[in-house]
Amino acid sequence: MIWKVSMHEVSMVFLSLSSVCCGGGAVLSLAKGVADVVEWELVSLNSSSIVFTLVLDWVSLAFLCFVFLISSSVLYYSGSYMEGDKTLNRFMYLVLAFVLSMSMMVLSPNLISILLGWDGLGLVSYALVIYYQNEKSANAGMLTILSNRVGDVAILLSIGLMSTLGGWNFFIYSFYMNDSWLGLKVLLVLAAMTKSAQIPFSAWLPAAMAAPTPVSALVHSSTLVTAGVYLMIRFSPALEGSQAQSGLLIISCLTMFMAGLGANFEYDLKKIIALSTLSQLGVMLSILALGYCELAFFHLLSHALFKALLFMCAGVIIHSVGDYQDIRCMGGLINFMPMSVSYMTVANLALCGFPFLAGFYSKDLILEVAFMSSINFIAFTLYVLATGLTVMYTMRLIFYSLSGEFNLSSLSSVNDNDQIMVNSMTMLGLGAIFGGAILSWFMFPEPHMVCMSGFMKSLVMIVSGLGAFVGYMFNMMNTVYSLKGLSNYNFVVMAGSMWFMPFLSSLKGSEVSLISGSYLQKVGDKGWYEHFGGQGMYYLFSKGFTLLNMSQLNSVKVFMKVFVVSVIVVLIMYV
Repeated sequence: MIWKVSMHEVSMVFLSLSSVCCGGGAVLSLAKGVADVVEWELVSLNSSSIVFTLVLDWVSLAFLCFVFLISSSVLYYSGSYMEGDKTLNRFMYLVLAFVLSMSMMVLSPNLISILLGWDGLGLVSYALVIYYQNEKSANAGMLTILSNRVGDVAILLSIGLMSTLGGWNFFIYSFYMNDSWLGLKVLLVLAAMTKSAQIPFSAWLPAAMAAPTPVSALVHSSTLVTAGVYLMIRFSPALEGSQAQSGLLIISCLTMFMAGLGANFEYDLKKIIALSTLSQLGVMLSILALGYCELAFFHLLSHALFKALLFMCAGVIIHSVGDYQDIRCMGGLINFMPMSVSYMTVANLALCGFPFLAGFYSKDLILEVAFMSSINFIAFTLYVLATGLTVMYTMRLIFYSLSGEFNLSSLSSVNDNDQIMVNSMTMLGLGAIFGGAILSWFMFPEPHMVCMSGFMKSLVMIVSGLGAFVGYMFNMMNTVYSLKGLSNYNFVVMAGSMWFMPFLSSLKGSEVSLISGSYLQKVGDKGWYEHFGGQGMYYLFSKGFTLLNMSQLNSVKVFMKVFVVSVIVVLIMYV
């Protein structure tokens, strides 16, 4: 009997075993309070040494455990979702290359070697976004890679500034960066903002939904977009008390509010989930800007579980309803896809912070700590509004797609009989239910006291309940009464278009930058720089080396001429 094993099954088994090993290592590292560091010196330049370093502490191992776990589920899921694709193996290789780049970025505490993984993430994500090779994918891929290149340049400039410290190991030097290193901190915050799609770089994340749904589940929910958050967690000692920290707080709170508001006016299923990811990234960076990097890491891990599950459920639904992504073309799916809808409801409730699901433990703790911190009224208001908007767009999504009447106009077999896709969601479904409690016991074994007033303690519950009521009932009234959005058309367009950021990023902003870059290349790189730089220096050196070569040839004529000239010069000097 011959066993036929496909590539996605082999990859799933390998990544699952890797996830178990990394999880065990993270538990041992946290229990013992130690970290293993592997360092390989490549070259030494005076007092600066370029070294390739790997750090194996509980933070990097725990993050890798979740990356491998989600990657294994997504690859197994892709075996069914991408079944008819002729280039399935190329897709698998790209996903594995992405996992390799992510591993290099997570394990490296060196700013030079972290650039390999950082740049690899941007390159592979571009290849995955343009996978379908149509005009929409090409535009989304170009917006993605150009936005990420800004962060790559910021990392390169940071490497140049950090060279004066004598090394690039930010595990060591981040504790000694005072306010005189504000430029370096701003560049690192800028790099994190581009990868995590904060304002004004938010346009690329919803545009990247042109990629296949398994790519969205892996890349745009739990790994690529959290790379910026992870970098800030590693650099958190340098940010404490700096001006870059306060700027990051305002930007992340605005991103959180903007994404939540935009999701309430969006009708594309994948873009709604992408905007919810953007909102949660704002939550992570805002609490990190307040100085609680462990809470940001806690929410990063718990969010990865239920958001990847939510994207996978969206993929099953899109597959079943004839590749429609408009939620108005769905409805009543609970009657046809009970298993997938159950997983999606669990993921949605975890996103809202429903008690005792994965999102509750991290999100509720983040809100309580933020409310106890000395934040200004604007940041506090944005936190409260974003919390209510999260529940509002979640209930709106449930109303349009899962409940109500069946609205699909085309003939399609709507069911969840595909066992591979359903089974691949099981592990993440369990994680969305129990993952928050396990992580809470793992990261915060000692109890912490939270001292708040009764009103502040119940404020989150009041706002969430109000958001759920408005999100469900208001959209139910929209289907019965006349549309109220027409009377406030300008506001709806502004809120639904992410405050015109896609327009500014894809048209005017990129046009100005590309034209100026082309002019600089023509005048500089192909003009004066070449004349006085590469070609000019080559000409001078070649002439100089020609003279030296002539003077060193073993020619008798040259020696005799030099001897005669030297005798004449000596005679003239003495006479």
